[in-house]
Amino acid sequence: MDRAMPGTATVPEDGPGERHTAEFLRVKGLAERGLASAQHQLGFMYVNGQAVARDYELAVAWYRKAAAAGLEQAQYNLGVMYQKGQGVAQDHAQALYWYRCAAEQGYAPAQYNLGWMFAKGQGAAVDVAEALHWFGQAASQGDAGAQHNLGMMFDGGKGVAQDTDAAVKWYRRAAEQGYARSQFALALRYDSGQGVARDPAQALDWLRRAAQQDHAPAQFNLALRFDKGQDLAQDSVQAVHWYERAAQQGHASSQFNLALIYDSGHGVPRDEAAALTWYRRAAEQGHAAAQDNLGLRCEHGQGVERDPVRAAHWYRQAAAQGLPSAQYHLGQLYDNGNGVEHDPTQAVHWYAQAAEQGHLRAQFDLGLRYESGAGVAQDAARALGWYRRAADQEYAPAQHMVGVLLDRIETGDPREAAHWYRKAADQGHALAQFALALRYDSAHGVARDYEAAHFWYLCAARQGHARAQFNLGVMYAAGQGTQRDLLEAYGWLARAAGGGIPGAGPYLKRIASRMEAGQLAMLQGHEAA
Repeated sequence: MDRAMPGTATVPEDGPGERHTAEFLRVKGLAERGLASAQHQLGFMYVNGQAVARDYELAVAWYRKAAAAGLEQAQYNLGVMYQKGQGVAQDHAQALYWYRCAAEQGYAPAQYNLGWMFAKGQGAAVDVAEALHWFGQAASQGDAGAQHNLGMMFDGGKGVAQDTDAAVKWYRRAAEQGYARSQFALALRYDSGQGVARDPAQALDWLRRAAQQDHAPAQFNLALRFDKGQDLAQDSVQAVHWYERAAQQGHASSQFNLALIYDSGHGVPRDEAAALTWYRRAAEQGHAAAQDNLGLRCEHGQGVERDPVRAAHWYRQAAAQGLPSAQYHLGQLYDNGNGVEHDPTQAVHWYAQAAEQGHLRAQFDLGLRYESGAGVAQDAARALGWYRRAADQEYAPAQHMVGVLLDRIETGDPREAAHWYRKAADQGHALAQFALALRYDSAHGVARDYEAAHFWYLCAARQGHARAQFNLGVMYAAGQGTQRDLLEAYGWLARAAGGGIPGAGPYLKRIASRMEAGQLAMLQGHEAA
């Protein structure tokens, strides 16, 4: 890079009538006589408003004089002014020039900033080798920030061969100087056992040190450990404390977790308003899960006025970030025309986005759409495929539908259908219990087993399945799969009749004709009551 020295400039005068301290006048007098250290000191006073009104232009003018005289601190500070655009137009090339002047004199802060500019490509093209060089120069002088950055470069193999041991060495040097980012990095290494032997106690120690310096990611991680009882005793009060400290700094994940805690009342009194506040603050920073939760509250009017249009806004924000639950919720809005125009095609689009990521309800609903042809061309094979994916996640309604489709398609295997009905039935799915009972009753896909049929009819009947209640009543009347019991038969058939099963009425009459008068009177008395 060319190093044309900037031209000298006349220093502007202070405004008329200004009164100054003796110290200011002493420094100014020395500066005007050409003493570089006084010129730098005077520039510093103008930057900070120390014994004089803050004036960045005057600061630049005095820094420039001291920098031109070769004073490295002034060269560095002039670089800072150019980098920030304070007192001069922002100029990264000029910043780079002055940082280099100071860096080549061995001034560590300038070496650090020079490394950072090469790493970021400010004032010059990205040059990882130059960044590594200057960070190394500053680090060897004990600059903690440079030591940390060297650790990161060795950690990621950026500009240098990846070397976890070297990364840990530099992190440790910076951490021992109290550099919070390195303390946090070192904590993570002790937690994972990467580059060091895993040591939860050391991890916690370094985590605490960083957290106490208000390093938000460390505070969040410490809060998580207290929240979950990881490597220390679970302590909800401490979890809330550290989440709050990080949340107040704008740490979105801490804001979200704090909202969850206030929402559930875990460790603090439940506070819906506080939960909503933290959800909103995290959502406004782009936290996808917070956006989804805020959308749910807007959709259902939980803690806020019901507003499905606003719900759609938040769901869309989170869905665009790939959050499956938000994609599913947005699909539901399109499905129902709630807050958005009814659009089955858009519903299918968002269900598919969520389903591909393993969202089981989206997989199930997508199966329903392919089965019915709502928003997409009807396709039984694809419906079955999506049902299977949800069924493999042990979702009982999907397991039942796999059985149903296998029963419907020509290539379906009755034994496989029975397998899926059984899996859903074991989870208490009434329709699957009834379907399984029918199979044992008729020997379809399984060996005939009236006792098993009776068991599954009973399971479904107890959940109010009218057809199961009717078949159960018939089995009790015939003594099929169970002992003959007219009282049980009459009771279940009466329930089936109440559920609208047409054949239940005639059966009831037949049962009544075979019962003793006292039994019938007792049953009819129970019905009247």
